[in-house]
Amino acid sequence: MGKSTAAALGAWIAFQDEAGQSMTPPHARTWGRVGRTPVVRVRGRGSGRVSMAGMVCYRRGERSRLIYAVREYHGRKDEPKGFGWRDLRDLLVRARIQLGGPIVLV
Repeated sequence: MGKSTAAALGAWIAFQDEAGQSMTPPHARTWGRVGRTPVVRVRGRGSGRVSMAGMVCYRRGERSRLIYAVREYHGRKDEPKGFGWRDLRDLLVRARIQLGGPIVLV
C-alpha cells in the first residue's frame, strides 16, 4: 500500500527509527592467567547517554537521503533522556522541508 500511495502522490517513502546507547562501559569478565587478575582500563567516567532518531527516504529517480537528529543526555535535572513526540514531529517537519515534497512514513 505504501508504494502505490507514494507513487500516486509523487511522495517520498520514509522509514523512521530511534536508538539509544549508554556511555557507561559494560562490566564483564575475561580470562587471565592463574594468579594474575586481568585489568581492563577505561578512560573517563563514561556517564551519560546518546540517542539518535533517523529517517531513510527514497523516491524513484532521486538519490536516497538520510535525515537524523542526535541528543546527548548528561544526567542534569530537567534534561530530556531521549526523544519525545515533539522531537520526532520536528524531525518529520525538517525532513518535509529538506525533501521538498510529501512523505509517506512507514
